[in-house]
Amino acid sequence: MNWLNSDAFTLLDQDIKWSDMTGNVIGLLGLALGWRRSLWSWPVQFLSGVILFAAFATAHLSGSAGKQVVVMVVAVYGYRQWHRGKQQGEDGHIAVRFATWRERVALLGAAAVGTLAVAGLFTAYPKLSWDPWPDAYIFVGTVVAMYAQARGMVEFWFAWLLVDVVGVPLNFANGFAFSGFVYIVYGALVLWGMRDWWLRSRRSTRPVLEGAPA
Repeated sequence: MNWLNSDAFTLLDQDIKWSDMTGNVIGLLGLALGWRRSLWSWPVQFLSGVILFAAFATAHLSGSAGKQVVVMVVAVYGYRQWHRGKQQGEDGHIAVRFATWRERVALLGAAAVGTLAVAGLFTAYPKLSWDPWPDAYIFVGTVVAMYAQARGMVEFWFAWLLVDVVGVPLNFANGFAFSGFVYIVYGALVLWGMRDWWLRSRRSTRPVLEGAPA
């Protein structure tokens, strides 16, 4: 599996690793499928986690590998949530909505507490992360975003956008240039996906006129 951590090519004086490129391209595809509200979003995100886990484990980066395990667990949870069909819309896809204020507070609280806890772990064990605080922020933000996606919340896009703000400079600084480029594409995709889910959530809450077909 060492080939995963070998260099695929050089782009703008940055060495692009096979693992970095393959895992993130598949992850980008998973996010695009999430925009389309496709159930396949979750298996694709799971596959991305598997590839990145194998790459990090082979490179003896236990902290990064462990994070991918959590991502895969959340992907399984998301698949089960969408597969049950309890939140299915009239078009057969997942119905989307804005979170309640209580849910928003819970998400923000979980993100804050989770970031503090994970950053504390990374600080106590420096081998788990090169940059404890931003790494913890991105990791916890990713989990929160995936959970919100599983629940069909429009806020999931906002969470991804906040992850992007830190993810782009961090990946370039740590030598994962392709991840940095992909995060920029993530940003554009997030804005389009946010607009689409926002409009769909408004349509799903629009009252049906009396006498009109439901």
